[in-house]
Amino acid sequence: MPESSAIAVGPVSAPDWVREAVVAGGGELVAVTRARGLVWASSTEVQELEQVLDANPHIEWVQLPWAGVERFVHLVEESRRWTCGKGVYAEPVAEHALALLLAAVRNIGGYARQNEWTGPVGRNLLAARVTILGAGGITTSLVRLLKPFGCHITVVRNMPEHFPGADTVMTSVNLIDALVGADAVVVALALTPDTDGILSRGEFEQMERHAWVVNVARGRHIVTDDLVWALREGVIGGAALDVTDPEPLPAGHPLWSAPNCIITPHVGNTPEMAVPLLSERIRENVRRFAAGTELIGAIHPELGY
Repeated sequence: MPESSAIAVGPVSAPDWVREAVVAGGGELVAVTRARGLVWASSTEVQELEQVLDANPHIEWVQLPWAGVERFVHLVEESRRWTCGKGVYAEPVAEHALALLLAAVRNIGGYARQNEWTGPVGRNLLAARVTILGAGGITTSLVRLLKPFGCHITVVRNMPEHFPGADTVMTSVNLIDALVGADAVVVALALTPDTDGILSRGEFEQMERHAWVVNVARGRHIVTDDLVWALREGVIGGAALDVTDPEPLPAGHPLWSAPNCIITPHVGNTPEMAVPLLSERIRENVRRFAAGTELIGAIHPELGY
């Protein structure tokens, strides 16, 4: 077996399915002192990973567990190859975003809170103007899912490049232009210093009073106090959030009782969805690492994701 098949899994508490995925990809499970690759299965134990890498400079490749790497990005440097779960969860998260969009514009959340028959409320997602912040895998999947609805789709991304299925592409410099006139705004960005708090009071004030914000990315993309204000004052139509800041959202927080807010507890992908998807990513990257070919989900430290 080639040396590049020597893979360690950490931390010690990593679930068995991670080790099984390494073996299924042709890897040989070894102690970290012998490993050339490391699959790190914790999204929180950052300091422990740093210590492992400092003590084992021979490790050439690190696979991180999830798509968001904001906790780890300060460790990423050019002497090693770094990959993450980028794109792995695009399909289930995009499906959840579509569910939140439909629940939002058709007032499903509002109806669900009632205890008596009420009058008609809601707008169509059909032919709606939808702005999506971000141009990664979630957006690719969501644009495809929105196609039957005939939406006018604007994608906001770093570079003004064509995005398949989008009617309009803008850069973040023109964010306000992308928000004005939108019936819904979906946040599907990586969290970086540039996107932290990208939606705050100033942005909400430029949005349509009926517009809904859907966030399936990270809670810190939205300034929570400003969102509470915008919901309370009717500045925007509402918010459908799978992520919040803080997270978990404390009991009694104003967002829980806002009648124009739908909250799901970061379940865009559940363990039942995530395990087979991430297992496949680990298997494929272990195989590619041994073969010396390009890995999937490379992390770009200059971009922060």
